[in-house]
Amino acid sequence: MDAKDIGEIASWLMQAGLKGMTEVDILSGFCEQCRLHGLNLDRAMALMDTLHPVYEGRAFRWDGNQVIEREFEYGPSHQGIASENWQRSAFYHMLTTGGDEVRRRIGFGEPTDFYGLDTLLADGHTDYIAMVHRFEEGGTIGEMDCFYSNFATAAEVGFPEEDLRVLRKLTPALALAIKCTGMSRIARTIAEVYLGEDAARHVLEGKITRGKTERISAALWFSDLANYTRISDTAEPDEIIPMLNAYADAVISSIHEAGGNVLKLIGDGTLAIFKARNSADACAAALMAESLLRQRLRDLNSQRQIEGRPVTDVYLGLHIGDVFYGNIGSMDRLDFTVIGPAVNEVSRIASMCRSADRNVLMSSNFVETLSGHNSNDLVSVGRYALRGVNRPQELFTLLSSAA
Repeated sequence: MDAKDIGEIASWLMQAGLKGMTEVDILSGFCEQCRLHGLNLDRAMALMDTLHPVYEGRAFRWDGNQVIEREFEYGPSHQGIASENWQRSAFYHMLTTGGDEVRRRIGFGEPTDFYGLDTLLADGHTDYIAMVHRFEEGGTIGEMDCFYSNFATAAEVGFPEEDLRVLRKLTPALALAIKCTGMSRIARTIAEVYLGEDAARHVLEGKITRGKTERISAALWFSDLANYTRISDTAEPDEIIPMLNAYADAVISSIHEAGGNVLKLIGDGTLAIFKARNSADACAAALMAESLLRQRLRDLNSQRQIEGRPVTDVYLGLHIGDVFYGNIGSMDRLDFTVIGPAVNEVSRIASMCRSADRNVLMSSNFVETLSGHNSNDLVSVGRYALRGVNRPQELFTLLSSAA
């Protein structure tokens, strides 16, 4: 492979990164470009840690001769079998020794002393090289501080020195292209985790100007845990966070499954919205989320009772109204959320659950908007004065809750 061929592959990698191609497509395209120009690659893998609340990183694979799983996400590498495999890998060896490269000519008698090399040898591969490209401090985010890659060939002669020279020259460009896509993925993940999917989409589309909002009609959800203060005062301190996480997962999963968007977690409280082409569908989706939540709570409480852990319920208020949706805050600290009288009302409705001895309450506006969607399952619980709201509100609950 001459300088012109190397330049063409490097140019392809730059364009792939600029276009935002997926990491696995970048790796596959790179390997296929190398083969096209005479470099005998048969298998390759790249991996990079990420910034994600569940996964430690993502790995990408290519094989020129068989169908394989092209990408996967991996969890913590410091426990269980994952830890054992990681500590046996060539990547871990380079990480702990400070080296940049490991080569094993496994088809010529060299040891298969790293994880996976015996499988490569059994599959007919003759030569293997692994590399790590470390990022400087300014180029890291979370644990994403280096790019790992390895390549194998089944050629009878293994990797000629010329092929290794080309791989050493081009792999940094491969790392940069994959890192470019990886950084974009991390930005989306962080935005979605902390803002919610819909708000994150708005922010990543560039809607970050302070005071820039849109008026929308939405079904509003506000929920919090019943008797949370009492439980937090009496439960063991190390039980509080796991309990909050368990019930928050039940609430948030139910909202998301029904098509809603969680905007804010306030202690044990959750503010969410449901949007649809017509308001009746938005309200119906909110009721669907309520139904999903009750099933999850039954399962969760049953399991926690078996484990001897504290259990509780979720108080829920549902309302519909016009709100302003967008950026509110200072010059250097913004919140993408909803504001307006309807937001205040839904929180007050939720706070009336204890007084009304119901776990779900809905405004009359919410019930009227349903227009036949499950409206036969609703019953009035009377008129209540809501703090901060000018006039008393008639509130409704589900027949199952009123029984």
